[in-house]
Amino acid sequence: MAKDKKRREALIYHAKPTPGKIKVVPTKKYATQRDLSLAYSPGVAEPCLEIAKDVNNVYKYTSKGNLVAVISNGTAVLGLGDIGPEASKPVMEGKALLFKIFADIDVFDIEVDTKNIDAFIDTVKNIAPTFGGINLEDIKAPESFEIERRLVEELNIPVMHDDQHGTAIISSAALINALELAKKKINKVKVVVSGAGSAALACANLYTALGVKHENIIMFDKDGVLCKERTDLSELQKKYTSGKQGTTLAQAMKNADVFLGLSAGNILSPEMLKSMAKNPIVFAMANPVPEIDYDVAISTRKDIIMATGRSDHPNQVNNVLGFPYIFRGALDVRATKINEAMKMAAVKALASLAKESVPEQVNIAYGETKLNFGKDYIIPKPFDPRLITHVAPAVAKAAMESGVALQPITDWGKYEEELLERMGSDNKMVRLLTNRAKTNPKRVVFAEADHLEVLKAAQIAYEEGIAKPILLGNKEVILELKEELGFDAEVLIIDPKTKEEDKRRLEYAEIFWEARRRRGISLLDAQKWMRERNYFAAMMVIHGDADAMVSGYSRSYPSVVKPLMQLIGKAPGISLIATTNIMMTNRGPMFLSDTAINPNPTADDLAKIALMTEKTVRMFGMEPVIAMVSFSNFGSSANPSSEKVREAVAYLHKYYPDLIVDGEIQTDFALNPEMLQKKFPFSKLAGKKVNTLIFPNLDSANITYKLLKELYKVDSVGPIMLGMEKPAHIFQLGASVEEMVNMVAVAVVDAQEKEKRLKMMPVVK
Repeated sequence: MAKDKKRREALIYHAKPTPGKIKVVPTKKYATQRDLSLAYSPGVAEPCLEIAKDVNNVYKYTSKGNLVAVISNGTAVLGLGDIGPEASKPVMEGKALLFKIFADIDVFDIEVDTKNIDAFIDTVKNIAPTFGGINLEDIKAPESFEIERRLVEELNIPVMHDDQHGTAIISSAALINALELAKKKINKVKVVVSGAGSAALACANLYTALGVKHENIIMFDKDGVLCKERTDLSELQKKYTSGKQGTTLAQAMKNADVFLGLSAGNILSPEMLKSMAKNPIVFAMANPVPEIDYDVAISTRKDIIMATGRSDHPNQVNNVLGFPYIFRGALDVRATKINEAMKMAAVKALASLAKESVPEQVNIAYGETKLNFGKDYIIPKPFDPRLITHVAPAVAKAAMESGVALQPITDWGKYEEELLERMGSDNKMVRLLTNRAKTNPKRVVFAEADHLEVLKAAQIAYEEGIAKPILLGNKEVILELKEELGFDAEVLIIDPKTKEEDKRRLEYAEIFWEARRRRGISLLDAQKWMRERNYFAAMMVIHGDADAMVSGYSRSYPSVVKPLMQLIGKAPGISLIATTNIMMTNRGPMFLSDTAINPNPTADDLAKIALMTEKTVRMFGMEPVIAMVSFSNFGSSANPSSEKVREAVAYLHKYYPDLIVDGEIQTDFALNPEMLQKKFPFSKLAGKKVNTLIFPNLDSANITYKLLKELYKVDSVGPIMLGMEKPAHIFQLGASVEEMVNMVAVAVVDAQEKEKRLKMMPVVK
């Protein structure tokens, strides 16, 4: 049943609302007749003539320099085998998506209907003028080796078969660091390789380039050890025939220092692992089932250093650590090829990055207190934002030093800034958020679970491991909807109005009345309100029967806020509640406050809202750079609205001098660093990239975030409640399933943070 649901979900994802995962978007204006005449006839003739004079001008006037072709013939697609070019297209589109979101590289996927090597090569060569680089994908060995070799020789643009070199580059970086931790010399280690396909051979080739001796590598395929007596081996496999005829994997593993697995699941037994040398290094990269289970391996050998291809274990060997940034560096210097020097530069950049201090954003994403170089951290994490500024420049420099760069970089500081700007268009914050939630999922009450969309959000949160849902509502309706959705997991369902909840309802009412009886609340009122789901859900959180609650899908914001304010209230030391929205803009995540609670905050309120937002920005691993926005700039108007903003800024500058905040300032100046630097160089925001806007009133904040959301289809997370004593968050009326899932992740992260602060509080005896 679960498999059927996953299958259905995957099919819907690829089919709706638009088939496929990529599209072409114009980069120039096209609104007027003048625009169109420049884009096409007659204006387009001018760049055509310039390119005809000098073919290198194609990089100046077209998108070639940032365009990569992902090309396959569908003969070795993932673990599916030879399924044909059309069936490979979803994978190629997926690779295109990864190129774009990790390195801002545009991609056309090309599926070629031939298994003939010459025909395939001719096709790629004939279309190569369109592209700045070629990424070969999912082509079976040994044909893939010959195809790549010839295309590298015959084309003057970067060509790489990622299935071979991606895994080799990432695992080589891991090997360098693992050997350092194990205190072993690379020219002395014995390496056993299970698998003799393209990836395994590429790994072995790169390992030998690093210093592993050929004679110290014993390689196996499905037919046994590679040895000189074998007559069925390819020329590339013959390089690794050091094994003796009849040697078994178990025999080869005795006193081995390194095991590299690119074969099949569960072929490495605990007994084999025990026979390895001291401080064994095991890279078990078969997917989804490694050659040996991670938990089994680390319980068998305490001294093991292990990596897998899975994201749920330390040290994931993930190709996304390499290919986007390797092509990025190659394209940016117009390299004519991706050579061994460039691959080795990527290896060393990845290895060295793992030894540097990890940004808080990465620690937060993986639920770690502090990631440090060691057995469980020998390669960087895929979410590490530093990858693009470490790997791409290293590859670019290697291209220049090895003589294959046609457009060398001279200003490396400016180049790094350009790379960082490319990272702004991706919704990494959502991935970081959900990944953080998964590290310690919490019990979340869904107060409107008898609505199909809310239940769907609860289902996704459960199946993705984001939260442990508690469903409130009519039990009969919820069960019917669960069946309709195929949500067959056993989760707690509660209907506050039923007799079976009498005891809990009366207990909650008593607690509420005790707290509010001197504020005009009678016990009868409390008992009546506990039949309402939002009151009941809030009491579950207060009483410790749940860790967080979400509501608001079917009711107006004020009607949901009221019970939360009455029951949960403000956190200690907090005098007002506010909200912030995270907007996933093309310049990166932007925090907008206050978008839902305070209609006309005072100067004191604005300062408090800014401080609460600052803490939330830091919770997501970002350094807050706060603009207090207005219709005026630094005293240009004496209007009360701008004056209160000015007063709030003055207060923050006086009492929080280290906080990067300034205003009052108009939004365009706040968001345009060049304009700001030129006009207001004295501002604390000068030279900084603003990521937080505090608005002078609810009108401006709410209008702005909804305008961005609807007009420009900017994804939004929020409004996120600030200042509440317990984790309680409110959906926007009619929120989408995706928006609700994101808010559930926020609620879980909020609960994690509050739990952490509670543990840090001193115990009063």
